[in-house]
Amino acid sequence: MLSHLLDVAYQAWSRRSGALKGGVTVRQRNCRGTRGGINRMTPDTASGPGDLAGRRRLRADQARLVADVIRQQILRGTYSALPDERSLGEEFNASRNTIRDALDLLRADGLIERQPGVGTVVVGRKYAHGLDRLMGLAETLHEHGTITNEVRTATVIDAPATVAQRLECVRAVYIERLRMLNDLPLSLDLTYLPVDIGEPLLAEDLRNRDIFGLIEQVHGQPLGVAEIGMEAVNADPHSAMILQVPRGSALLLVERLSHFGCGRPIDLEFIRFRGDRLTIRAHVSRG
Repeated sequence: MLSHLLDVAYQAWSRRSGALKGGVTVRQRNCRGTRGGINRMTPDTASGPGDLAGRRRLRADQARLVADVIRQQILRGTYSALPDERSLGEEFNASRNTIRDALDLLRADGLIERQPGVGTVVVGRKYAHGLDRLMGLAETLHEHGTITNEVRTATVIDAPATVAQRLECVRAVYIERLRMLNDLPLSLDLTYLPVDIGEPLLAEDLRNRDIFGLIEQVHGQPLGVAEIGMEAVNADPHSAMILQVPRGSALLLVERLSHFGCGRPIDLEFIRFRGDRLTIRAHVSRG
């Protein structure tokens, strides 16, 4: 698959380059016996600025594809330290400069860093959050450590119009929590509950428990289904300060409306996950 994608990128670049004044001769070399299967394309000549720009675009495409593969290996726990650049170049059949560009992308994502005398090591880890079942954060990430919550707000409010419409209520309980995994900030959760559902929870252990579990325990009804929406957003000043990230950092915003098994909507959440600490995974079937 990776080799095919690089071939497509190369062919597109070749067509663009061939149309440039003066042209460019390209030699394609296939290296046998490598595991990565990436074809190395080497321009023999560059007759103008357009050709140089095309070569840079091609190398950038290669670097991005290499970085994507290594990123997935890091997320799956394959590496604690990366092989050296020469070994990576042989594995992916890519130039040393392409490998360096790929590592720069991973370094910018906060996943790796270069340590003198040690090499390139993995310093950042993302945790997989599944969407196959309706579960709270502590239930989902229990194998990775302890989830604790800093309860920033827990009070009864007049429900904003959109919240009132979706939860079919006039008054609501509003709970704002900073959620941490092993004492590191992971998400900022804003939760709205109808008063009859949420008010009894204010006396419960909101610091150490998922709200889902508390709802089922206190009200004796199982949760049924949820509607989920996701989008990438930039961290606003408030969120950035709480999550301890630079302003404008990438966050994953999840909107979730959960229902009792009987169909009643009872939990509307807006969750901002740190983009550098979480990845969303799902196992789906066609049909």
